[in-house]
Amino acid sequence: MTDPAASDRRPVTLITGGGRGIGAAIARRLAADGHDLALTYRVRADEVRQVAEECCAAGSEVAVMRADLADLAQVRALVPSVLDHFGRITGLVNNAGITGTIGEFLDVDDDEAELVLDVNVLAPMLLAKDAIAHMATDRGGEGGCIVNISSGAAVSGAPHTYVPYAMSKAALNAMTTGLAKEFAAVGVRVNTVSPGTTHTEIHADAGRPNAPEERAPNIPMRRAGEPHEIAGAVAYLFSADASYTTGADIRVAGGN
Repeated sequence: MTDPAASDRRPVTLITGGGRGIGAAIARRLAADGHDLALTYRVRADEVRQVAEECCAAGSEVAVMRADLADLAQVRALVPSVLDHFGRITGLVNNAGITGTIGEFLDVDDDEAELVLDVNVLAPMLLAKDAIAHMATDRGGEGGCIVNISSGAAVSGAPHTYVPYAMSKAALNAMTTGLAKEFAAVGVRVNTVSPGTTHTEIHADAGRPNAPEERAPNIPMRRAGEPHEIAGAVAYLFSADASYTTGADIRVAGGN
């Protein structure tokens, strides 16, 4: 049975990779919008704690959780940890992801490609499964919202750049479509935000730190995006204005 007081309580949202870049911007925006938050990180504890402090200053209760999303046992522990801390979960942002090394497809390292698929596909799938099991109204939940952070690469295929990454994001898009249709009747909305090239450290991690500047001339708006611009789209999907929106993919890509 749905809790009649649920609408009077603050949303509780889990954000993977909440310590930097787009994840940190999403955390700050959702904190400003009244969410309590669980933020995951892998190695940069100081950065995620700084974000947590900023969110707490905005009025949020924040739990920080270390997890390597390539370790699926650690992934399966995340939603139970959120439930232990907050007693409930109403939102999930599958934000954390890796590109793999930028380069030609025939040079792709097989082990690295497997890692990309684990982090970008299997981890979000397991998190969505665990979250929906607690959100769905037919299981006693109060409903909820999932936003998957995809990429424009899911459509372009990212030739000569990172085809396995593009494949992983296309899989994430397919998951959004399937889950949106399967769980719409039980109070769970599932949507995608697809950033274009954005100023984050993901490019340096892939071996090309100047990628945003290099790509800017080929973007219709002639610039890369900023993390807060992605966060704004995510905030919309969590808002009451998006109450009839599920299965959508919002492209925030400067016209690409």
